[in-house]
Amino acid sequence: MSKEQQPHWSDVLKRRLANSKRDERSDEEKKAEETELFTKYYTEWRGGGDRDQSYRNIPRFYYRLPAEDETLLQKLREESRAVFLQRKSRELLDNEELQNLWFLLDKHQVPPVSGEEAMISYEAFLQVGEKAGTKCSKFFTARVYAKLLHSDPYGRISIMQFFNYVMRKVWLHQTRIGLSLYDVAGQGHLRESDLENYILELIPTLPQLDGLEKSFYSFYVCTAVRKFFFFLDPLRTGKIKIQDILACSFLDDLLELRDEELSKESQESNWFSAPSALRVYGQYLNLDKDHNGMLSKEELSRYGTATLTSVFLDRVFQECLTYDGEMDYKTYLDFVLALENRKEPAALQYIFKLLDMENQGYLNVFSLNYFFRAIQEQMKIHGQEPVSFEDVKDEIYDMVKPKDPYKITLQDLVNSCQGDTVTSILIDLNGFWTYENREVLVANDNDSGSTADLDDT
Repeated sequence: MSKEQQPHWSDVLKRRLANSKRDERSDEEKKAEETELFTKYYTEWRGGGDRDQSYRNIPRFYYRLPAEDETLLQKLREESRAVFLQRKSRELLDNEELQNLWFLLDKHQVPPVSGEEAMISYEAFLQVGEKAGTKCSKFFTARVYAKLLHSDPYGRISIMQFFNYVMRKVWLHQTRIGLSLYDVAGQGHLRESDLENYILELIPTLPQLDGLEKSFYSFYVCTAVRKFFFFLDPLRTGKIKIQDILACSFLDDLLELRDEELSKESQESNWFSAPSALRVYGQYLNLDKDHNGMLSKEELSRYGTATLTSVFLDRVFQECLTYDGEMDYKTYLDFVLALENRKEPAALQYIFKLLDMENQGYLNVFSLNYFFRAIQEQMKIHGQEPVSFEDVKDEIYDMVKPKDPYKITLQDLVNSCQGDTVTSILIDLNGFWTYENREVLVANDNDSGSTADLDDT
């Protein structure tokens, strides 16, 4: 077709405009077509025309753990984790690098000295950060400086406080890596057997445990592990988060046994010390009169001052794990930890479960009366005049101040900070007697103190 025969562009445009005017579709139909075209082109632009295949664009976020029979995959996972942990370990400051950091900090201290502490300004702080190397860079930030900034009139921070902060961070990461080596599943938590292996291999590094015989190691490990699981695994899942282990003070108490000059008082108050572990195990052996390695209800009734009520002991053997009606050492440890730490929420939870006979989630007047009746019976046996339950009930509700005036929940006990007193009143005659005579005991303590003061003069 020659140029003369080709239609002019203006004629073509006019014809198209004329055709568009003859479009008799409704606005709804046009809008539907527009939406369909938009969806089509948008989907293609995002990378897939088939909607059913869109899941292929979602990145994979779940990787199942290898099954027990997948030996090769398990080995690969273990080796990968080991390499990862080694790399993380190399990122930490070693002793030489820490000494170099201390030298740099001391060299850049800014006068005047605050008391006996050397101080450093923010400008000098940044200079040390530049010289200390890449491993230290995460410590030399404005956030860290602000955390340690207190009331210095020159806006400086203590060099010692900063260095202790760095040491603590390094120790936490080292310990996290050390614990992770025992995390067989690689899920960030330790099972009971994992923690047992960790503590067993830790024993030779603790000078305060040098005197323990190897035959006692298994009992020591059981004693130590129970404290971690009693307080950090309240739901009894059989595993503890490594983060929870690091956040609590138990590991500090355990590693305190590295101190060769640890005082006798510190050892006695430390659950993980050799004297403490031997004390608990010795008590267990003394209670076990028939020497079968287990405790019956009658044998457990002699625990402590032998004043726990039979009603409470019945509940212990109903709720706790027993073997043919007798308690093993591990169950006994839970019992001891609960009674020796009655102020702690985990201990109150243990005792509350025993007091809540019908598993209602609260204690009512009937529950209180049921347990206190046993206290009244013991008072009669000891020739004492029983105290009225109504008086005791009113005192308990006054102490706890529950949200519901007719029900006492576990949270009420914890919030009141009187949970140890309330539970002692209900389960232990000696605990009730101590509460009843608290004013006399305080007066006697004051008199003893005054007498001691006179003796000193």
